[in-house]
Amino acid sequence: MHELSLMDAVRELALEQAALHGAGRIAAITLRVGALAGVEIEALRFAHAVVMANTIADGSRLEIEAVPAECFCAACGQPFAARDGCCDCPLCGRISRELLRGRELQLASLELG
Repeated sequence: MHELSLMDAVRELALEQAALHGAGRIAAITLRVGALAGVEIEALRFAHAVVMANTIADGSRLEIEAVPAECFCAACGQPFAARDGCCDCPLCGRISRELLRGRELQLASLELG
């Protein structure tokens, strides 16, 4: 379950930012997660509860911003939704080689107290 190691890295970043801002508590953590990031959201939620225990983020809310996958078709010059990870252009049928978004796994924001 690599979600534990991912959340461990999030914890380190969150605690570092909280310390930089003199916060005594982290009330919420918002992550931006792409549809193709290879992350199980429920496993990430479980890992959040485990990894944040006994820290200033214990009991914090985990908010997830889902980022849909999107490709760019060089032939048509248009972006398009990559549903189910398929990167074939719905207009011309060509396979896109350019993924614009969808693999993100980012710490988007913290709510500090």
